[in-house]
Amino acid sequence: MPDLTGGVFVFAEQDGGRLAEVSLELLSKGRELADDLGQHLAAILLGHALTDQPSQLIAFGCDAVYVADDPRLAVYTTLPYAQLVSQVVAEAKPEVVIFGASPAGRDLAPRVASRLRTGLTADCTNLRIGDHTDPVRKTEYKGLLHQIRPAFGGNIIATIVTPEHRPQMATVREGVMRMPQADPARTGQVVPVKVALGPEADAVRIIERVKAERKVNLKGAKVIVSGGAGVGSSEGFELVRELARTLGGEVGASRAAVDAGYISRDHQVGQTGTTVRPKLYIAAGISGSIQHRAGMAESGKILAINTDPEAPIFSFAHYGIVGDLFEVIPKMIEAFKSK
Repeated sequence: MPDLTGGVFVFAEQDGGRLAEVSLELLSKGRELADDLGQHLAAILLGHALTDQPSQLIAFGCDAVYVADDPRLAVYTTLPYAQLVSQVVAEAKPEVVIFGASPAGRDLAPRVASRLRTGLTADCTNLRIGDHTDPVRKTEYKGLLHQIRPAFGGNIIATIVTPEHRPQMATVREGVMRMPQADPARTGQVVPVKVALGPEADAVRIIERVKAERKVNLKGAKVIVSGGAGVGSSEGFELVRELARTLGGEVGASRAAVDAGYISRDHQVGQTGTTVRPKLYIAAGISGSIQHRAGMAESGKILAINTDPEAPIFSFAHYGIVGDLFEVIPKMIEAFKSK
């Protein structure tokens, strides 16, 4: 049996037997980090009746999958999951552990970090392996996890390191890492995890679950038309919606538009919203703050519409129209419909 100590670990979130997209996205980055460190990539998978999921994780890049299968783990609850994930990490002693910044990941990761007495960087937008020199102690550290995230409302990009404690832990926002390609020919090791839960595991019981499907699929959209504070009102977004319908796309929004109550948070694109990579992104009435740019800068083509010729979004948009969106968008709709 190969030595499975150390390595890079990903918490593989699943619900009803379906692996979360953010966990699969993290395997792509996890594979890159593990290769840079010359170590293995492993996943921690908790749930019940887990039959196909371990092989799927191996196909997406894992060398090993730690599996805890128990009826009490069928639905995510904080205490049992925190106990078992902490148990696996304490025994395997990985260098790095990463979680998706989903509701479950944001609940679980800080509890695991607290149990293991290590640091945690939340809502990262990038991770990489690099060196670090402590300017005070004059100590050089090799092969640290550089945990990169926007800070101070997105006005700066911070790089955070954990030089003294292990594991190095981070949560990563959905959509910021690319989905890897599955390779069914890959082989890996499945490691059963002993489930020995104490009475505290029953402290919280799930009486009923009510799930609402998302009505907006920004991550899968090929075309997104987003409105910002410049749209001015909920009624103004009807014009944005009409252009999106004309192009067969989805409606997005900036944080400013969401905070103003013009549209629901499901539509928010940016650091605290959804990260998107459509073929075409149309930004109407959006100034282009760092917070928003973090969520859409990798779009294939970006078209900006703004009355302010000095708006930051024009500095990274592929095409720009200086004008009133209420005059420009109707002309665009007319032009597209005529063809």
